[in-house]
Amino acid sequence: MPESVGTDANLGIQETVDRYRKGIITRRDLLRSLIAVTGSYTAAHLFLETSGLAATLISQVESAAAKVTAETIRYPSGDIQIEGYLVKPKSSGKHPAVIVIHENRGLNEHIRDVARRFAAEGFVALGPDLLSRAGGTAKMKSEREATEAIGRLPLTGVLDDLKAGFEYMSKHPDVEPQRISSVGFCWGGWRSFMVATTVPQLHRAVVFYGSSPPAGYENIQAPVLAHYAQWDYQITGNSLWTSDRMKQAGKKFTYYVYPESEHAFFNDTGPRHNPSAAKLAWTRTLEFLRS
Repeated sequence: MPESVGTDANLGIQETVDRYRKGIITRRDLLRSLIAVTGSYTAAHLFLETSGLAATLISQVESAAAKVTAETIRYPSGDIQIEGYLVKPKSSGKHPAVIVIHENRGLNEHIRDVARRFAAEGFVALGPDLLSRAGGTAKMKSEREATEAIGRLPLTGVLDDLKAGFEYMSKHPDVEPQRISSVGFCWGGWRSFMVATTVPQLHRAVVFYGSSPPAGYENIQAPVLAHYAQWDYQITGNSLWTSDRMKQAGKKFTYYVYPESEHAFFNDTGPRHNPSAAKLAWTRTLEFLRS
């Protein structure tokens, strides 16, 4: 927990967690209460990771409610062990899969929740902790440490870790190896696009308000879907350029700009959540991944 949170706040957090454990409040209520106590969205999510509550209590409660199974796994990427959150449907047989790539705060409860939502829709979902090279999200002591650690990650290393995640999923007994896709948010959105330029076997790539690669479009084999926010001017402004580049390369690219929405509109616990835009983007994403 951030050092600025004192004893009274600790008591408030414990009471809030107990109320969630007893089913008195929802996951969203829990997160909003933690945001109020810790002072920010990032600090609240970092507390959930460092305390272990996200991977244990919340994961167990929400997985049971969604009728999915979740676990923490590790897979090798060269000499590095990458930790990840793996969620599966309870139905038997092989399933399509999706790699859920987090924002620049590391693996947090928002991404875990997205992974569970995909599993509830019939996908095997993996949320890699791309801060594993820096010790892992749960080892970060503050918001600043987490974001600075993300900023120091080598691009090639992160892509190697995502490609290794693809390999892990392709060999998983519950996964249909020809239908593994990537979905990324913000920092992870750019990396979802980059995975498409480096993994020709990728089935689909989805980008939520992420930047576009500077090059490599000729290497893309998977169709790409992008979701942009109307008021996210810097990133959304590149959508036409990206569309032109993909068209010139003969690739399939579909994008939508959601009216009256801001960056991170899909995050249901963040301050810029837009419920109608998030719902529509989710529906379009599922249709795209299933096509």
